[in-house]
Amino acid sequence: MSSTELPFVPPATVLPKVGTVRVAEGERLRSVELPGVTLTMRSRPPAREGLPPALFVHGLGGSSQNWSALMALLDDSVDGEALDLPGFGDSPPPDDGNYSVTGHARAVIRYLDASGRGPVHLFGNSLGGAIATRVAAVRPDLVRTLTLVSPALPEIRVQRTAVPTGLLAVPGVALLFTRLTRQWTAEQRVRGVMALCYGDPGRVTPEGFRNAVQEMERRLLLPYFWDAMARSARGIVNAYTLGGQQGLWRQAERVLAPTLLVYGGRDQLVGFRMALKAARAFRGSRMVTLPDAGHVAMMEYPETVAMAFRELLEDSGELGARRAGRPAARGAADGAGTDESMGG
Repeated sequence: MSSTELPFVPPATVLPKVGTVRVAEGERLRSVELPGVTLTMRSRPPAREGLPPALFVHGLGGSSQNWSALMALLDDSVDGEALDLPGFGDSPPPDDGNYSVTGHARAVIRYLDASGRGPVHLFGNSLGGAIATRVAAVRPDLVRTLTLVSPALPEIRVQRTAVPTGLLAVPGVALLFTRLTRQWTAEQRVRGVMALCYGDPGRVTPEGFRNAVQEMERRLLLPYFWDAMARSARGIVNAYTLGGQQGLWRQAERVLAPTLLVYGGRDQLVGFRMALKAARAFRGSRMVTLPDAGHVAMMEYPETVAMAFRELLEDSGELGARRAGRPAARGAADGAGTDESMGG
């Protein structure tokens, strides 16, 4: 195998057994089989019946566990589910090996169409923010509100601290990195990830750190781990180069759903300067900036993000619509029929 080739990934049916995924108290996991993809869904029973559905989409290298803290705080406002994107968390790789932003967005749309849960309050972080933006643009009928935490939208001048992540998209780099870091422990890797993603890694509790190390140990046993990382990173880079109607900023302008934007002042992966551009692109959006937060504000400051989301519900009329026992008014747009309208 040449240095530019990605390692062979066995079919999901012959993948080795690894440790079980952590499930927090009050959560439950289930597997959903869809055409071409199998998704693991993490859910928390709502505090009462009749609450509107919500769907949470994680970022590159993350999983549905990234949303556990926020889901627990919002169980009195939404009926929440978080998914593991194909190849991440406990979801096996997609059958076609498509890790593009469009491929991930299609998986989200197929789940929402199959489950009948839409329209949902859609949340996305980082890569998940790009995915959620594309879903909201091409299928407005599936989205009540949109909440984006440090969305990975195209930047002309990428921060130097984000360059190593982007380099994963270069053929051969993921394989080289695995060789160079073969001796790194799971604890060392987790410390590196937290230093990159948190504004203040000291906010992570000892229990949270232990859980993260255990999850890293589990993931490193998966033969497709680095393949999923590399191909998804390449998907982000490719999405940044798309123009016209498929461009993410153009799609942001097409979003009809009330939108909440959350940015961290210490984010080393998404430039804080992008906050104002996003506020201009998403029509009628509201923005929350957290000076001390990093890339995963929903994990560092879940209470603040939960409060901002409730204010979004209030301002958009979603709370009033729910209390009155009627669905909130939805917009419509051309091309809202199927996920094939995304192209690419």
